[in-house]
Amino acid sequence: MERLTVKTPTKRDYDIVIDVSFDALNDELKRLEYCGRKALIVTDSIVGPIYLDTIKDKLSQCDITSFDFTITAGESSKTKDNSDAILERLTELEFKRSDICVALGGGVVGDLAGYAVSQYRRGLPFIQIPTTLLAMCDSSVGGKNGVDYNRIKNVYGTFYFPTLVYMNTSTLTTLDERQFYNGFAEAMKSAIIKDEHYYEWLIDSMYEICDRDPEALTELVYRSVNIKRLVVEKDPYEDGDRALLNFGHTLGHAIESYKMGELVHGECVALGMVAAAHISYKKEMISLEEYLELRDMLVPFNLPITVENIDIDEIIRRVSFDKKQDQTGLKFILLKKIGKAVIDRSVTVDEMREALKEIEYTESND
Repeated sequence: MERLTVKTPTKRDYDIVIDVSFDALNDELKRLEYCGRKALIVTDSIVGPIYLDTIKDKLSQCDITSFDFTITAGESSKTKDNSDAILERLTELEFKRSDICVALGGGVVGDLAGYAVSQYRRGLPFIQIPTTLLAMCDSSVGGKNGVDYNRIKNVYGTFYFPTLVYMNTSTLTTLDERQFYNGFAEAMKSAIIKDEHYYEWLIDSMYEICDRDPEALTELVYRSVNIKRLVVEKDPYEDGDRALLNFGHTLGHAIESYKMGELVHGECVALGMVAAAHISYKKEMISLEEYLELRDMLVPFNLPITVENIDIDEIIRRVSFDKKQDQTGLKFILLKKIGKAVIDRSVTVDEMREALKEIEYTESND
C-alpha cells in the first residue's frame, strides 16, 4: 500500500491511499472518525452493480448507515439537474454536516458528487473512491468539481477538497479497453508536462501497462498522482502553474464538447496533446522529431492522433467558452521539451486552425 498526503490551503490535508484491494478502507474510516455516521454513496449504472455492495458492507462494518444514488454512466449525466437531485436526496435524508458522501466511480461521478456536496450545508466530508484509471490519475485529486451545461464542459464548478481518496487498483481489471486507455491519456500528460524520466518509463513499460500488470499499474498511478499532488499543492486554485495540468485540454475539451458521446475524454485529450505539440513545433519550441515521437507514442496505447468529421471553426468557437480563458486571454499549454511545459498566451486562431487541420483525418493521413 502506498500513501501520499496532499496539503491544502484550508489546512484540512487529505491522504491518497493506493492499494490493491478495499481491505484497508475500514481502517481509513476509523482514522477519520466517521463511524456511526450516515453516508450517501454516489455511483453509476456500470460501477454500482460491481462494487456498491462491497462498499456498503465496508461502511456497515464501521456502523455507518449508507444510502445510494445511482446515475446513468457517461458524461451526459454530469448535469446540474443530477447535482440538484443529489442535494434533494441529502435533504430528504436529513443529512447533517458531520455525515459523509462517497463518490464511487469514474471522473463523472467524482465531479458531480463533489460539486453537489460542496453546496450542501456549505460542504460535507467527501470521500473519493475512483474506479477508473482516468479518475485515479487525475480527476479524483486536487478538489476540482463541476458539471456541464449545454455541451460546455465544467461550466459550473467549485474547488472543494475531499477528506480521503482511496484507490484500489484491482478495479482497473474490470475496465473495458476503451475506458482503460481513456485514463492512460492523463498519465501520459503528467509525464509530458513534468517528468521526462516517467515518460521514458511509460514507453519502456508499454507491454506491462497494456497487460495491466499489477505492479506496473501501481507504479503508473503513484507517479501520476504524485505529479498532480506537487502541482496542486503549489497552486490549489489554478492561479498559476496548475494550469500546466491542462496540456491537451484547451482544444481537447472543445473537441469533446463538439463530439459529445462519440469520443471519451482521454481520446480528446490525446488529440489536444497532438495539436498542442504541433503548435509547439511550429513555434520552434520543440523539434520535428520530438513532435513526431510524442504523437506516435500515443498509438500503441490505443489513443487517436486524428479525428474525422470535425468543423474546425465550430471547435475554435467552443474554445472561447473554456474556463482557462481570463482577462489576459487564453492560457494555452505548450512544450519546451518532453517533461517541461509552459503557459503561453500568444496562440492565435490561425495557429489553432493549423493544428486542428493537422489532426483532421483525411485519406492522406492513412
